Amino acid sequence: MLTAQRRELLLELLQRDGRIVAADAAADLGISEDTIRRDLRELAAAGLCQRVYGGALPASPATSPYEARTRIEPESKHRIAAAAAALIEPGATVLLDGGTSTLALVGALPRSLHATVITHSPTIAVALAEHEHIELQLIGGRVYRHSMVTCGAIAVEALRDVSADLFFLGVTGVHAEAGLTTGDAEEAAMKRALARSAAETYVLASTEKIGAASTYRVLPLDEVAGVVTDADAASPAMLELDRAGVRLLPAS
Repeated sequence: MLTAQRRELLLELLQRDGRIVAADAAADLGISEDTIRRDLRELAAAGLCQRVYGGALPASPATSPYEARTRIEPESKHRIAAAAAALIEPGATVLLDGGTSTLALVGALPRSLHATVITHSPTIAVALAEHEHIELQLIGGRVYRHSMVTCGAIAVEALRDVSADLFFLGVTGVHAEAGLTTGDAEEAAMKRALARSAAETYVLASTEKIGAASTYRVLPLDEVAGVVTDADAASPAMLELDRAGVRLLPAS
C-alpha cells in the first residue's frame, strides 16, 4: 500500500471512529506500529490530527488565525451565544474569555442588562463599549495576537482579587478523554486562572470543537458547570461526553 493511500485510510478511520489507536490500526492494516506512528506524526505536522499517547484524535479547526475563525460555524456560535446569554442574571459579575464564540455572546446580550463584565480581550471590551448598563473592566498584560487576549504574569496578578459569578470559557477542543484543550500553553494557563476566579465556568463549544483536541489541556471536564453546544446529541462524541457525566446544555 502506498504511503498516501495508507494515510488517507487513517484519516477515514479518524473521521469514522473519532480516534486512532496505533496498535489496532497497525493490526488492521498489517503493518508495524512504527509505520503508523510515523504516519501520525506527518498527519499531525500537517494539522490533520492531534497526536496523543497510543494514537491520535481529531485536530480542532479552531486553532486557525482569528480572522479565519470568525468564518467557522457562525450560525452555531450565534445559537450557543443566545443560550449562554440566558444564564446571566441582572447584577451578575461575569468573566469573558476571548475568541469568536464569546464575541458572539456579547452580541446576544440585551442592551438593558445591568452587569459587571471583566475580560482580558481588547476585542470583547470594544464590542461591549456601547452597552451603557454594563460596568466594563479590562485586564492588561502581554497581548497574544492569535486570540487577541492578554496573558502572562501581569494578567494573572490582576485576577488575584476577582471573585466572579460566571466565567464563559472558549476552547478549541472538547473531548471525553482529552478534556478541554487549546493550542497555546500560556493561553491555557490564563484560562485556568480565569476559571479559578469564578464560582461557575461554562464552556462555549460550537459544533466543530466537539470531539476535537489540541495540544494543551485547560481543564478536566469535571471542573466546569456545563458545556453549551448545539452539536447533535446523538453524535458519537456527544454520547461519549454524556457517558463521562458532562452536563450538556443544548442550544437551539
